[in-house]
Amino acid sequence: MIVVVLSVTPEKLRGELTRWLLEISAGVYVGHLPARVREMLWLRVVEDVGRGRALMVWSTRGEQRLAFRVHNHAWAVEDFDGLALVRRQTAESRELARRRSQPARAGDATGAGLDEEQRRRGGAWSLAGRRRRYRNAVERRRDSGPPSEETPSPE
Repeated sequence: MIVVVLSVTPEKLRGELTRWLLEISAGVYVGHLPARVREMLWLRVVEDVGRGRALMVWSTRGEQRLAFRVHNHAWAVEDFDGLALVRRQTAESRELARRRSQPARAGDATGAGLDEEQRRRGGAWSLAGRRRRYRNAVERRRDSGPPSEETPSPE
């Protein structure tokens, strides 16, 4: 089984895909293709998509039972211990990835090119992650702090 999702693509590409797959909704194509045809079709999609976006998902053997590819998309496929996960790319995450790909600087223990604050935070990937960690830290402090004076203590 294969699913292709296209956004902002030329009509030429959409017509080409209807030769091989069924268009079940605007820009969503499904079908069953051999692996060789699927690979050739993906190359054609990448070649003709222009400034649009493309996503292809197909069934495979394995733990997840599917695999996927993206092109010109805000989401990037990351491999974590054999599992394919999707991570939203932000300007901050692209900058962090760029720093990590640079060679290690002298005196940098991690070689990641991060400043001390980023290393302490664990290289925060998103603003939402930082908010979540801050909220959890505030809740821990509130819960573990001394009892307030307004509450009478049982004596």
